[in-house]
Amino acid sequence: MPEPRAPRLKRLYFRSWHRGTREMDLLLGRFAERCLDQLSEAELGQYEALLEAADPDLYGWILGEAAIPERFDTAVLKRIKNFKISDLTN
Repeated sequence: MPEPRAPRLKRLYFRSWHRGTREMDLLLGRFAERCLDQLSEAELGQYEALLEAADPDLYGWILGEAAIPERFDTAVLKRIKNFKISDLTN
């Protein structure tokens, strides 16, 4: 049985803001606030998988400094990478 959406989103918001590094907290926390409600159930699954990755790896993928493993090269990661810096300051 699929997890109800509201508790799942609440858990993902929390995990996005409590990554372990301030840079990732700001990036993923703001992304979560602005975009999680718009993601499909499948995309939420992709996002959950990304949250399992280590911060240095995820940060490198987002900045384009490291090759993205195939299993993490998803529409959601592309969306995070395209998240505008100006979106972080508003």
